[in-house]
Amino acid sequence: MDNRAVRLLGSLLLRDGVITAEQATVRVSAIVRVDMRAVIQRVSRASVRVDGVVSGEIGAGLLVLLGVASGDAESESARLAEKVARLRIFENDDGRFDRSVLDTGGGILAVSQFTLIAETGKGNRPSFGDAAEPGEAERLYACFCASLRELGVEVETGVFGARMDVELLNDGPVTIVLDVGAGPA
Repeated sequence: MDNRAVRLLGSLLLRDGVITAEQATVRVSAIVRVDMRAVIQRVSRASVRVDGVVSGEIGAGLLVLLGVASGDAESESARLAEKVARLRIFENDDGRFDRSVLDTGGGILAVSQFTLIAETGKGNRPSFGDAAEPGEAERLYACFCASLRELGVEVETGVFGARMDVELLNDGPVTIVLDVGAGPA
């Protein structure tokens, strides 16, 4: 929801006497909370290197760039992992998106990327204030990867917090962005 929509919502609630100005501030801030975000790319192959050394590599499957926001929880991490694993973006024999990475037996290369949580509404320099603190982000990234493994997906990873070189051959191309909030995925 952009800032204009937030202001409009707040003014409508105030005008109609539904809530006070203080309540509007609290409710509007809850509405605009940034959620955990994944950019998913269907790939023929992908790898990640740190200092020239391969830390993770897959053949056909999914490259998942994961951004963890402040306030995210394990439940969101697990829900997003399930959504990614079951996302039907692989073609069946008729050419329709009807198969998931679980169906194809493909792998997932998961790479933590806090820059996905950038706020760019003000000026030209992105702000990363909504990104989770590194310790919490690493814990939830590990939870995301563990949840994928529990579902039976082969998971390779980058190195959390490291400067990485990610290489991929996008298949399609097919790229999906998923945000998961506190509600059901």
